[in-house]
Amino acid sequence: MAGGWTRDGAVQDQIDASVEDAVAEARSRLGRGESAEFCEECDCPIPEARRKAISGVRLCVNCQAALEKQETGSGGINRRGSKDSQLR
Repeated sequence: MAGGWTRDGAVQDQIDASVEDAVAEARSRLGRGESAEFCEECDCPIPEARRKAISGVRLCVNCQAALEKQETGSGGINRRGSKDSQLR
């Protein structure tokens, strides 16, 4: 496929890099170690099923949901392929 100024496969390289970045970010959020018995935010007990399902869990479901709601994340914009990133 003709890409103008880009070499063949450049678009796929951008897609692969974006996927790798997203996977690395998701892995960095995974807990490690032993799970806490009580939530670090509200001191509510964390159910045993949650502690077994997610290693290294530190927050109860409600506090985790509130934290995830606050996080802005990447917003779904591919910065690698944006014009602004190419101008810098």
